[in-house]
Amino acid sequence: MLTKTNKTHIIMKRILFILSFAAATLCAPAQLLYKISGQGLTSPSYIIGTYHLAPVSFVDSIPGMHQAIADCQQVYGELMMEEMFGPDSLAMMQQAMMLPDGLTLDSLLNADEMNRLNAYMKNLMGMDMTNPLLAQQMKKMTPTALSTTLSLLSFVKKSGNFDPMNGFDSYFQKEAVKQGKGVGGLETMAFQVKTLLKGQTLERQKELLMCLVDNAEFMDKMSDGIVRAFFAQDLDAIKKAMDMKMNSSCDSRPEEEASLIDNRNADWITKMPAIMASKPTLFAVGAGHLPGEKGVLHLLRQAGYTVEGVTK
Repeated sequence: MLTKTNKTHIIMKRILFILSFAAATLCAPAQLLYKISGQGLTSPSYIIGTYHLAPVSFVDSIPGMHQAIADCQQVYGELMMEEMFGPDSLAMMQQAMMLPDGLTLDSLLNADEMNRLNAYMKNLMGMDMTNPLLAQQMKKMTPTALSTTLSLLSFVKKSGNFDPMNGFDSYFQKEAVKQGKGVGGLETMAFQVKTLLKGQTLERQKELLMCLVDNAEFMDKMSDGIVRAFFAQDLDAIKKAMDMKMNSSCDSRPEEEASLIDNRNADWITKMPAIMASKPTLFAVGAGHLPGEKGVLHLLRQAGYTVEGVTK
């Protein structure tokens, strides 16, 4: 049975991965698993594009996945999963999800905006911020944390297929530990919290929260398109879904995409060669980090590696 602390931690972990995936989903070929060779590697490494809300059973649908796990001696994710369960990480994330002392959502949003938020929440959850218990839990959340929590609830409501204790993205590190293999992370918890939860001003966070509230149909259509494309292992279709624009301030700004995607990809490329040279490695990162001219696949090729989609 889940304790209250474990439930809170699971939700917060999902928030980080939702932010990472949603921010990073761009164009790529129609595969999720790639083999990396060349540049003096004695054995190939692999990289798999993940989606944290996918069921673990989806692993069986990815050609060559089990063999890739068997062939590698260690697994690296965006984060080292074990780090996320520590009390220091939990406290750090809880703090980042909360507004500064003295602020509440209704002090950031005007009366009309609060009414629109409440209408959205009522439709999604059957209750809103006028409920004292719900207000106690959510009124102190930052707009970013609330936006992502609502997006998670929307997914769960529509799919009805979500096991927070057995996430697709965490499967690979769990499997490595089970097999006595090493695990590691390309980033730290502190970095992800700073980038994904604290990387925007409160005013911009508020703006994006209202974009979600006021454009639910558009957001659902985009989200549904991404999910369908991922399960079809069709990253070209993900590109089409993510290319949907509102031509408004709700669209990502160039500096936001650089911070959330491009800069992180470039940083990983500086770390991956030494990791792969030490041991054959399976990298399991958000699928949106793989594609595009500034994506990990292209950057690896630029660095001289051979990167091939695994089809069987």
